[in-house]
Amino acid sequence: MDGQLLLVLLLLLLGASGPWGQGPGPEGPSEELLKEEFPEEEVTEEENGILVLSRRTLARALQEHPALLVEFYAPWCGPCKVLAPEYSKAAALLAAELATARLAKVDGHAEPELTEEFSVTEYPTLKFFRDGDRLHPEEYTGPREAEGIAEWLRRRVGSSATRLENEEGARALIDAQDVVVIGFFRDLQDEDAAAFLALAQDALDMTFGLTDQPELFQKFGLTKDTVVLFKKFDEGRADFPVDEELGLDQGDLSRFLLTHSMHLVTEFNSQTSPKIFAAKIPNHLLLFINQTLAPHQELLAGFGEAAPPFRGQVLFVVVDVGADNDHVLRYFGVGAEEAPTLRFIDMDTTKKYAPAAGELVTAATITAFCHAVLSGQVKPYHLSQEVPPDWDQQPLKTLVGKNFEQVAFDETKNVFIKFYAPWCPHCKEMAPVWEALAEKYKDHEDIVIAELDATANELEAFAVHSFPTLKYFPAGPGRKVIDYKSTRDLETFSKFLDSGGQLPAEEPTEEPVAPFPETPANSTTGPKEEL
Repeated sequence: MDGQLLLVLLLLLLGASGPWGQGPGPEGPSEELLKEEFPEEEVTEEENGILVLSRRTLARALQEHPALLVEFYAPWCGPCKVLAPEYSKAAALLAAELATARLAKVDGHAEPELTEEFSVTEYPTLKFFRDGDRLHPEEYTGPREAEGIAEWLRRRVGSSATRLENEEGARALIDAQDVVVIGFFRDLQDEDAAAFLALAQDALDMTFGLTDQPELFQKFGLTKDTVVLFKKFDEGRADFPVDEELGLDQGDLSRFLLTHSMHLVTEFNSQTSPKIFAAKIPNHLLLFINQTLAPHQELLAGFGEAAPPFRGQVLFVVVDVGADNDHVLRYFGVGAEEAPTLRFIDMDTTKKYAPAAGELVTAATITAFCHAVLSGQVKPYHLSQEVPPDWDQQPLKTLVGKNFEQVAFDETKNVFIKFYAPWCPHCKEMAPVWEALAEKYKDHEDIVIAELDATANELEAFAVHSFPTLKYFPAGPGRKVIDYKSTRDLETFSKFLDSGGQLPAEEPTEEPVAPFPETPANSTTGPKEEL
């Protein structure tokens, strides 16, 4: 009996550890147990050809797609909504061309682990994953329109330049586009050729070719490694010889291509403005004319005649006052009735220069004006509205460029000024508090609370780069200026004023500001929203 009981117990134990029990059998864990401990990854969803990824599906997507561009977005993000239709169009373009490249997106708000893993601090953020490498994705800094996104990926998945073997192929490539760049390298495996191809990956507005054929070197009159820019305008061709000792410098080549791919004279419009600012030529000379008037059009010949000696140093730009360029006219303080007229701007310092009043616009006067500005012989001008007749009649004083100096640097007054932009949401939010502050201190003879529209008035003393900017000008000699960086509420403002421009020794609180937009505004990467 005991032997039978022992046999039964042994059979039960074997059964419990076999396929029908809960423990592992002779061939490993059961299917049910695997599903319980290692659940299958969720099925990857798609929306308009875009993979919708999460923490649970990203790993599989990286494994299945060797070239994966992922957008981290938030449902409430305005710039993300603007990007969405272009992103979908790009996915459709790629689906018809590249089986290996896919677009995907991650809701960063719903997937905080992924935003932390990939250091996402603003939306939208796009990252490119190659060959499943999760640790080192490439930051996407390309265009925000469909064809640009697709081309950015094409040049990473395939070659960024067309291999040219003969003159027929070279001529066909050159004839196909207005601007074509061909790298002539005797050794396509050396570092210079690799640097050329790397640069071509991001120069999406140009077509690139590459050759090592002696026949083509001879045909185009070359005896050493050279990058040649062919164009269907102006000089027709520009050569960039590769330094035999130092090799190809990507920065120098990039500047060369941007400079020589530009027309000597460029008309400003929505299509050309991105390239004007991307050229990174700090000095711009603008000719304001009305293109509908024949006498104005006749000035273009002299403008173009003056341009060649300044290539790479001064960008010559034509602005049609009769077109949709009001924002440009406002920025320079030019009225349409003033055309034809010239303005010069240093984009690094934003200093603006104007020729002598009534000076004719000819090739000679244009050349002389450029030389005078570049040599420091012309003083910059500053925009200013007219002083309002009642600027000091209310508790909150209104300042403009023309009365700023006398008020701000009055040695008998402590002056607290808000520099604002009419469109700035942060400025609008704090407006009631600023008015309340002015009302509170209106009877203090030595305290002035004021505001200045920094988009319509420019100051010689300093530039304003974000809104609102708050500055305190204490009484006394020395033209002292104290930047206010703390909380924007009535109580803190009052403590600051009562202590003579000082706050208690506590942790300062940074308030949000709106940056001063580049004027005219431009960005190849588009707007973003911080988390």
